[in-house]
Amino acid sequence: MRPLHECWRETLGAFLLMSMLSGPATAQLISLKTVPVAAGDQFLLFPSHTLGMGGVSIALEDAVFDPFVNPAKGARLGRAHVFATPMYYNVSNNAGSAGALSVGALFGGQIFGGGMVALQQIKRGDNFFGPVPLWDVAILPPNALSQRSATNKYGFLMIGTRLPGDLSVAASGFFADLNAIDGVEHLYAMALNIDQSGHLRDLRLGLTKTFAGERTVEAVALYRRFDMRHDVTYVDWVIVDSLNWIWEQRTRVEANLDKTDTWGLQVGYVQPIGRHGWRVGGTLTGNWKDHPKIPNYEIMNIPRDPGTSTAFDIGVGVAKVAGPTTFGIDVVYEPGTSDTWAEAEAAIPTAGGDTIPAGGRTIENEFGFSNAFVNVGLARVVGPAVLQLGLGIRAYDYELDQWDHVEETARRQTEQWIEWVPSWGARVHWGDLEVRYAGRVTTGTGRPGTAWDGAVAGRAEDFALANDILLAPEGPLTLQDVTVLTHQVSVSIPLR
Repeated sequence: MRPLHECWRETLGAFLLMSMLSGPATAQLISLKTVPVAAGDQFLLFPSHTLGMGGVSIALEDAVFDPFVNPAKGARLGRAHVFATPMYYNVSNNAGSAGALSVGALFGGQIFGGGMVALQQIKRGDNFFGPVPLWDVAILPPNALSQRSATNKYGFLMIGTRLPGDLSVAASGFFADLNAIDGVEHLYAMALNIDQSGHLRDLRLGLTKTFAGERTVEAVALYRRFDMRHDVTYVDWVIVDSLNWIWEQRTRVEANLDKTDTWGLQVGYVQPIGRHGWRVGGTLTGNWKDHPKIPNYEIMNIPRDPGTSTAFDIGVGVAKVAGPTTFGIDVVYEPGTSDTWAEAEAAIPTAGGDTIPAGGRTIENEFGFSNAFVNVGLARVVGPAVLQLGLGIRAYDYELDQWDHVEETARRQTEQWIEWVPSWGARVHWGDLEVRYAGRVTTGTGRPGTAWDGAVAGRAEDFALANDILLAPEGPLTLQDVTVLTHQVSVSIPLR
């Protein structure tokens, strides 16, 4: 490993943490990110009634999606039904795409529950920065299947019961066998090939309680384990005859681990206001994250970098149902902190003449986040259909304080940006059959890097709608603009 003081100026201190079970509204899993990456909707696998309304849901029920977020809300299910939900998204400028098909069933009653399975194909995007590899067919052909796409498998199970006093309790598990996470190829810009493998486990315990006057209290606790391995193949050019200037192409494989454990708790409250269809609600969420192993990405050539994060989500929602029209708005504030650091593999002398022992911290990053989100949605019954429009605005704001204990220097950096997410959708009933469509586009994002003076620019890609990406940029952020266009169709058929 090169000494830290030789490499950190050329790179971004970074880590890309875990893939998120994304939902159309405020979630139990809170995203922290420090670059405006284009977020592919890899985990948008579940059906939803309000996705086309900007995902508004704090004070507005989403009967088909809510049980996947808080399993105790499965008590509100009516008739048992089966569903199929195809989804596709594309990132502009050939930056990646994915398609998935989910199928499952949900049932209500005294004992309620359900399950789902999904298959997904992810196609990798083209690099925006860095040289094009000189392919050697003997090493790996440029049209190799593993270079173009990968397959992920998902499963979900839920079981719960109704108890006396309008109390419901349920548990759920979401499991994923992952061979690709969207955008990881952009973290290893100089790699010839990246083989990903790993899994995700998400366990939840939820409850709901209904009081007089349709007042509802809910709570959900969760634990999530994300565990991935990246086997990265590089091609190095080595001079074998300096007199005749003869070079030889050699390959090497680096194994990188990516592990994160998350504990979360959310409580919520909703009640009607007056007699004119108004409802108001609020949520409070806390996430505590431990990052024991972070990959040695090209944008950070400092191995063994752990970290911890704490984030909160404070949300207020208002909704109104007036005849054929439904309106909702969610306002969310998300403060958070994250501490990351680099550890010395061997003793390193400092600029002031001291020595940092092996295992000591060579760089420390402290992030302070102050993010805010607003979702607005409108639905109107028009004949046999329900038409939907929505808009989400995500404002990101953070401050980084960084200390380099090798050079004995400190710096501060502040970054802000806004992402816009317009959405649209429709629901149509044909007898007992219900067909739902939702689409949305995310702008204000891209493939980011930093201002540079000849070194390779670093960049990162988000995992999903709300993922953690905690980079410590060495300079002002730059951006290769892209947009993400997502389509989801869902068909539900009741079981008689």
